[in-house]
Amino acid sequence: MENFDFFNPVKILFGKGKIAELGNHIPKDAKILMTYGGGSIKKNGVYDQVMEALKDYNITEFGGIEPNPHFETLMKAVEIVRSEGINFLLPVGGGSVLDGTKFIAAAAYYEGEDEWDILAKRAEITKAVDLGAVLTLAATGSEMNSGGVITKAATKEKLAFGNPLLFPKFSVLDPETTYSLPMRQITNGIVDAYVHVMEQYLTYPVNSPVQDRFAEGLLLTLIEEGPKAMASETPDYENRANLMWAATMALNGLIGMGVKSDWATHMIGHELTAFHGIDHGVTLAIVLPGLLTKLKEQRGEKLLQYAERVWNITEGSDDERKTLAIQKTEEFFQSVGIATRLGEHNVGQDSIDTISQRFLERGYVGMLPDVAAADVAEILESRL
Repeated sequence: MENFDFFNPVKILFGKGKIAELGNHIPKDAKILMTYGGGSIKKNGVYDQVMEALKDYNITEFGGIEPNPHFETLMKAVEIVRSEGINFLLPVGGGSVLDGTKFIAAAAYYEGEDEWDILAKRAEITKAVDLGAVLTLAATGSEMNSGGVITKAATKEKLAFGNPLLFPKFSVLDPETTYSLPMRQITNGIVDAYVHVMEQYLTYPVNSPVQDRFAEGLLLTLIEEGPKAMASETPDYENRANLMWAATMALNGLIGMGVKSDWATHMIGHELTAFHGIDHGVTLAIVLPGLLTKLKEQRGEKLLQYAERVWNITEGSDDERKTLAIQKTEEFFQSVGIATRLGEHNVGQDSIDTISQRFLERGYVGMLPDVAAADVAEILESRL
């Protein structure tokens, strides 16, 4: 196992009715900016719960944060933070609202000429506004980590950022807040969490049985609970609770400690979202089978472990077992309603050429050298 430093200070408030405890975790003199997305929280009762819990607080609202939050929108919130003296941020929503609010927290104190440099140039973050979170969608794990992903609409770029200053002070996870979500968002979240685990697990062995078994447990949980969510006509609390906690644990840092992580699938998927607006979870379901097929030999040892421990594939040649494991993975994505081929999303060769060229100019894809910029075209072409 490789050396690592693990730090995660986020306090998790999990379960029914936990929104009512918000006032116990925010300083009484805080001047709060509450951020949210398209307004669904005002229809499903979450907004009212938050406002009741914080009825004695000074609250300013900022809504309209998009899925794949736009830099241009977030900068409007940054100006409010600066002009109104906001000293606490409270995102109420899914991963996009949380990611966007983390950027607001960092950008509010940024002293450079262009706040986009936080992403494009990895400009140093030295100070950030404190934030908590109320999660309403199980997917990204942003509620218990210190990173995010932002889109610049003007240039169709989608880039990641992170800093320990951006860990939420606390996150409220009430599974009942997910009850009003359309099934598309539930299934996207299942796939997002699954691929988060795969990016940290299905790379190269480093003698990390604790992380491996933890990762495999999360994958098995998602495989078991995902179809239950699809089959249930009305939301089941235990099912939604298990999905929410699995998504949080998939990207809170723990299973990535001491192991080799990748993130190439995410980087390629981000480009599909930036250029075509395809849901993030869907892009991951498209890309991952192609990437694993491309790397079937290089990552063969972990792929065989995955085949046996997750899919119970124990018969056949090594190549047959690896191929079947990749097939089973894609079939799982399809079983929760995801269309896993580019052609199903009207993405053709022209887009592949554009995306490939962007990676060639960038010179890298993920965190491991086994995926080169020159491989992106082949991976995407295999997914047509």
